Amino acid sequence: MSQLRTVQVLGGGSAGSSAHVGSLAAGLVARGVQVTVCAPAELDHAYDFAGTGARFVPVPRRSDPAAVAALRAACAGADVVHAHGLHAAVRSGLALGGQRTPLVLTWHTRAHAEGARRRLLHLLERRAARAAAVVLGASSDLVDRARRRGARDARLAPVVVPAPGSPVLLHDGKVRAELGVVERPLIVSVGSLVPHHGYGTLLDAARMWRQLDPVPLLVIAGEGRERGALQRRIRDEDLPVRLIGSRDDVAELLAVADLAVLASRWEARSVLAQEALRLGVPLVATAVGGVPELVGDAAELVPYGNAEATARVVVRLLADPAARERLAAAGRVQAAGWPSEDDTIAHVLSVYDELVQPLAAARGR
Repeated sequence: MSQLRTVQVLGGGSAGSSAHVGSLAAGLVARGVQVTVCAPAELDHAYDFAGTGARFVPVPRRSDPAAVAALRAACAGADVVHAHGLHAAVRSGLALGGQRTPLVLTWHTRAHAEGARRRLLHLLERRAARAAAVVLGASSDLVDRARRRGARDARLAPVVVPAPGSPVLLHDGKVRAELGVVERPLIVSVGSLVPHHGYGTLLDAARMWRQLDPVPLLVIAGEGRERGALQRRIRDEDLPVRLIGSRDDVAELLAVADLAVLASRWEARSVLAQEALRLGVPLVATAVGGVPELVGDAAELVPYGNAEATARVVVRLLADPAARERLAAAGRVQAAGWPSEDDTIAHVLSVYDELVQPLAAARGR
């Protein structure tokens, strides 16, 4: 059989899905697969898809005729097109209209909407799930959701975020000094500043734990449309919280934290949770989506939106170093059992072969 040709399509997506595509592209290229990555130009600047050995084609996150035509041209001659995210799957389906090229969708995350937007989201999910020959869900609830939306074939996918390429120094005094936490506990949260990440709840919790001595500092790394509102609350309520913007040293920040906190309304395979457990940083997380199956017993789980429960667990853990050590050890054990990047690439290749072999056999008859 000739060299397998794949096109990986990103429509914007989360940091986790973009990192996954970079890892997947590098692994496929290393195994002799011809890879093209189609994504907005700014994502190549951030993730250097071309540096993996893949061909990069800039395609904006739009569904207008020009963007669809660019995507159709990039997919010409591909054996498999692999879309990452709902918008990418719908656009890829339009680009492949009338062709027999199989489409794979990896469903990384779940959006939230109300009213008319919720109905539009439902329609988008149905179109994406039905366009794909195979839907790979990053969590069990996404697999179930894909089936409810009409997917012909939906499976759980071993999607992992690549581990840091170089060793990360735990409890680095210099980094803590730069953050102003030499003599006080440090709590870290990471993610874009949008409502479903639950930062309003975290600020409520921070108001409760500011009675501690010394007062813990909550550092939030990320940017987004909620920044102004969050900053006003921090100022007006004199909360022990710092917004430090987007960072490219998240692993280093987590490594110096006493605790990591994930307050999201929903997550599949949270990047923050994965990095915290790998580093042995005790994690407090909401019991939502794929988080419980990801972390097992290696994190303290709290209900979404419950500031009192979050504050209570944080205060208890900060007062109990032995409990934090147990969580840290359990996190490393849990992370060691996750699929590796090689496992992920092998799984994706097996799906591609399953779809391509019948087409190749048909052409040979």
